[in-house]
Amino acid sequence: MPAEDLLAGITDEAAPDLAGQLAALAALGWSAIELRTIDHRPVAELSDREFGEVAKALSDSGVRTVCLASRIGGFTRPITAPFEDDLAELDTLLARCAALGTPFVRIMSYPNDGLAERRWRDLVLARVATLAELAAAAGVVLVHENCAGWAAARADRVLELLAEVPGLRLLFDTGNGVPHGYDAYALLERVAPHVVHVHVKDAVGDRFVPPGQGAARVADCVALLRAHGYRGAWSLEPHVSLVPGVSGAPDAASFVAAGRALEGVLR
Repeated sequence: MPAEDLLAGITDEAAPDLAGQLAALAALGWSAIELRTIDHRPVAELSDREFGEVAKALSDSGVRTVCLASRIGGFTRPITAPFEDDLAELDTLLARCAALGTPFVRIMSYPNDGLAERRWRDLVLARVATLAELAAAAGVVLVHENCAGWAAARADRVLELLAEVPGLRLLFDTGNGVPHGYDAYALLERVAPHVVHVHVKDAVGDRFVPPGQGAARVADCVALLRAHGYRGAWSLEPHVSLVPGVSGAPDAASFVAAGRALEGVLR
């Protein structure tokens, strides 16, 4: 594993509470985190006092935050959902990025909800452009994940989204293609230069497995990203014990085991 590799984790899959999440990172010897939920609550829903305690604990532990994982444009926020909810969440997260020194907020591109194809596209582009402009004004980069929404699985749509929203960049998830039925490596071949953040998971069919043990071609994705000069974080999101909103529960042992598997892939 190259010395410059930065390993991080979406640690609510290890434990719900921050102390447990930090303990899982410490067991791996990692010093970076991607925040999604604390005590089962999204980061944007924490009170200012609660968030202040989180920020202090991270600082005291010497742990940096590489990304905040929002709900914007995701499975629970289709294109017909109130845009005001996304604007409010982003406003909170931008302030929290500033407090933590975090460069990225993760978004998706809005699942459809009965709209005509063209109308869906136009609304997605308009919403993402507005969000990206607000983020850029705050010194934060929005990163779009290949997960849910209009540009989730198609490289042509990803490239169109990037062309229409110049401040947007990409979060590539190695393992989303297998359970969602598309070739994520083929998508990566076309969009790799635009990737600034990476989630690592692996899967066989609809079952998630530690990185390198499934059909997601994780090692090939790593090699391709490195060939394109990727120097960002490798953020573990294993889904081995917990698939958020679907099944399972946090488990530190399986998270740490997946982390060791990721280290093996990166060597």
